[in-house]
Amino acid sequence: MFGLGTQELIIILVIVVVLFGATRLPQIGSGIGQAIRNFKKSVRESEEIDVTPKKDEKKEKIEKEEGD
Repeated sequence: MFGLGTQELIIILVIVVVLFGATRLPQIGSGIGQAIRNFKKSVRESEEIDVTPKKDEKKEKIEKEEGD
């Protein structure tokens, strides 16, 4: 089918270096690595998301005092 050989990979690498420059390649690589890590972390985490609002204890205390 479709396979990349050594020559094709070298040509792609040369094009990437010309487009982005050799100094930006480490930044691009670390950004891609961080994105992959974040994706894997999100897949491992629980799918349930708690969207219930947190109770404001001070507000409840004031409402109790006013009701008494």
